[in-house]
Amino acid sequence: MTAAPDPGETFVHEDLYLYGQAWEPGQFFAGRPVVEPGETVADPSAVAWALTNGLSGNEGEPGLERELRRLVDSVGGDAIESLVLVHYGHDVPAFLAANAAGLPRLRSVFLGFVSTELMEISWIEQGDVTPLLEAFPHLERLDVRGSDGLTLRPVRHERLRVLRFECGGLPAEVVRAVGACDLPALEHLEMWLGVENYGGNATVADLAPILSGERLPALRRLGLCDSPAQDAIAAAVAAASVVARLEELSLSMGELTDAGAEALLGGQPLTHLRRLDLHHHYLSGPMAARIAASLPGVDVDLSERQPDYERYVAVSE
Repeated sequence: MTAAPDPGETFVHEDLYLYGQAWEPGQFFAGRPVVEPGETVADPSAVAWALTNGLSGNEGEPGLERELRRLVDSVGGDAIESLVLVHYGHDVPAFLAANAAGLPRLRSVFLGFVSTELMEISWIEQGDVTPLLEAFPHLERLDVRGSDGLTLRPVRHERLRVLRFECGGLPAEVVRAVGACDLPALEHLEMWLGVENYGGNATVADLAPILSGERLPALRRLGLCDSPAQDAIAAAVAAASVVARLEELSLSMGELTDAGAEALLGGQPLTHLRRLDLHHHYLSGPMAARIAASLPGVDVDLSERQPDYERYVAVSE
């Protein structure tokens, strides 16, 4: 499967991320084709450059440092607007932050651009992503895949428009830090909350600052996905202040049942939404039909109804 171009303006099915975005030709990030350093391109600023972390060069220097230096030498730091880190490591955000002066036009970063055809998402190591946000005030998009070792401290960032966390378990500390960040330009926030066995220990109460929307005045797309507590999240969303200004809402990938859907329909109106993504759910046929009938002008994704005899989230290990 080849991933479609993704400018970060809607929710994209997890299969396109986890299985379609293997490191192979034809992949995209932030609407840009992903290419390796050394490839000849007409406009170096119009592609996402893929770097590999974790290797050692013949000179004994880290492979990522060597790759980045060669890329900057070949195309110029001013021409690099998008980077994807094909592998992973807890020190990658700090490394990029230390090289911020040489990347003045960097606008989008993907940490952990690894296909789960190659490794489990729970194996992907991350670190403290705060230095990346602090060092790149013009960054507009940050995607993070994997949550082993992931941390974040509350920051203010004036330009970030898209923030995505893909994992099978997002730590509560990260969820709370996102809620404590001031992100006045953020339009798209997506968090795969996951399960406790893989670090997903956030509660619905941890989501309260996000659902208030006070620090997210530009938010238009909110995804609170992949949770065993999807019913409780749906109930909280039904009364959340932020919902009235959303264009898209995703409660997909989790264990949503008729109880959660009932709470959602019994809350504030959702008819203003352009899209409601509920794929991978445990709704009965009558409830699914009721949702579709209640939201005639909304693009409602009710695909992937799961058998009720065994419940699970879409992404965990």
